Amino acid sequence: MRYRVGILTLSDKAFRGEREDLSGPEAAKLAAAADYDVVYQNIMSDDFEPMKKELARICDEDICDLLLTTGGTGFSKRDVTPEATMGIAQRNAPGIAEAMRYHSMQITPRAMLSRGVSVIRHETLVVNLPGSVKAVRENLEYILPVLSHGLDILKGREKECGTILEERSEGKDE
Repeated sequence: MRYRVGILTLSDKAFRGEREDLSGPEAAKLAAAADYDVVYQNIMSDDFEPMKKELARICDEDICDLLLTTGGTGFSKRDVTPEATMGIAQRNAPGIAEAMRYHSMQITPRAMLSRGVSVIRHETLVVNLPGSVKAVRENLEYILPVLSHGLDILKGREKECGTILEERSEGKDE
């Protein structure tokens, strides 16, 4: 079963039209190539409260199963994406963000400066990606093949042991 993905670019300059958003479309392209249905795309400024409100709305209204954000994960005063994301979290999913940093550290030591997080709200997984197209590509190529298993578990389609519920109901236990 295909999962729905939403992409939210968080960038003052892209929001104001001063810079073209390239990271959001790159995330959409990679998600679609990995067999996800892109159902939401938007650009917002780096304003904390509106960002937090939109993240919560997307999750609360079950718009997507996976919400990818791009931008706002650095050290600038306006980079508040991780704080807004943690502000809507019901559960933390730190392994995803840790894996992305680890993978990116093999490419550039600057990856240690990423503050992105990954969390769960209701049945939506939210993953912060850096704002650069190159980093979006490197991170999504690394995590997308594994995320479907996590989403299967989150959505109740698969048990922790890896047995798909439909197989279990048909008596095909592993």
